[in-house]
Amino acid sequence: MKVLQITLILLFTINISFAQEISHNDEIYTVKKESIYKNGEDVTNTLTEEEQTIIKDKFETKKADEKAQKKAQKEANKIAKAQKKAEKERKRAEKELKKVQKKQKKAEKALKKKEKAQSALNKANSKLENAQKKYDKLKRKGKLSPKDEEKWLKKIEKLNANILKADKKLQRL
Repeated sequence: MKVLQITLILLFTINISFAQEISHNDEIYTVKKESIYKNGEDVTNTLTEEEQTIIKDKFETKKADEKAQKKAQKEANKIAKAQKKAEKERKRAEKELKKVQKKQKKAEKALKKKEKAQSALNKANSKLENAQKKYDKLKRKGKLSPKDEEKWLKKIEKLNANILKADKKLQRL
């Protein structure tokens, strides 16, 4: 839509720059260099000095307006370019921000996994420590039958295996 508007303004400006017609007293005059024409005939000498001055002043004013329009059009084009560039930069920044956020989420997720694995290792160590204490206490007091002792040793062995497993998992992360 903006491109269409800019194109129309540009075409209008080009049309105006080629049209050197000036209207004075409901008559249309064409000014070329220092001569004034009406219907293709030079009428410079038939016009009074005052009329010539008025027509030439109108022509100069029209020329100045055209110049101002061209300048405004250039400025509008510069602004449009700057807006386009800013939009492109904004999109690039958004894309970069999304990348950074994605990396951050990934890092947070990895950290949570590592914390969870560390917690599992700590818990397994704690269970082993408690089981070992209880086994030692029962053994010291002589309250373990050979069958119970075998169960406790299997339990302690299983807890050791759990610790190794948890430690390996933590090392992988």
